[in-house]
Amino acid sequence: MDEHLARLFTSNAAWADAVSAADPGFFAASAAGQAPKLLWIGCADSRVPESVLAAAKPGDIFTHRNIANQVHADDDSVNAVLAYAVGHVGVLHVLVVGHSNCGGAAACYAASLAPRPPPSDSLSRWLLPLTELAASLGLDAAPSAEEALATLVEENVKAQVANAAASDALTKAWAAGKNVWVHGLVYDLATGRLRDLGVSRGPGKQ
Repeated sequence: MDEHLARLFTSNAAWADAVSAADPGFFAASAAGQAPKLLWIGCADSRVPESVLAAAKPGDIFTHRNIANQVHADDDSVNAVLAYAVGHVGVLHVLVVGHSNCGGAAACYAASLAPRPPPSDSLSRWLLPLTELAASLGLDAAPSAEEALATLVEENVKAQVANAAASDALTKAWAAGKNVWVHGLVYDLATGRLRDLGVSRGPGKQ
C-alpha cells in the first residue's frame, strides 16, 4: 500500500482506539444521530481543518468546503447543504469562513489585474464571480499585493455571507421564525486565530 494511505489507516485506527478508551460510548452515540448547531462553509485548503482549529469533536460542526469558500446562488451542492443543515439538522449558526493567503483569492486577484479570456475550465468558471469581485474593488491601488489579497479575502467573505443570507434555505427559515444566523469569519494561518468581521445577519437583520 502507498505510504500515505498506509499512514491514513494507521492513524485512524490509533485515533479510534484512543477515543474508545477515553469515552467508550462515543461511537455508539455518534452512530445514533447528529445535532450540530454550527454549519461551517469554508475553503478546501488543507491548512484550515475546522474540527481541528475549533478543538471540536465529530458531530459538533456540519461542514461544506470548496475552493475559496464560495456560496454561489446556482450551486446545488452548497444550497443543498444549507437546506439540510437549517431545515433538518437544526443548525443555528452558519459560518462563512475565509482565510489568509487563500490560493483561490490570490489567483482571482492576479486575474483581475490582466485581461481575462472567457473561463475555459471548471476551476476558472468556479472562481469567475470572485475574479469579478476582485476587479470591482480597485485592488491595483492597494499599497501592496499582500494588503490587496487581505482585502479581497475579507470582501469575499462579506459577499458570501450576503449570498447565504439570500438563499432559499435562510429566507424560508427566517420567514418561519427560526433564530438562525449567518456570520463572516477569517482564519489567520499565521496565528491560528479566527476573527469575526462583524457582518452577521439573522432575524430582523438581513
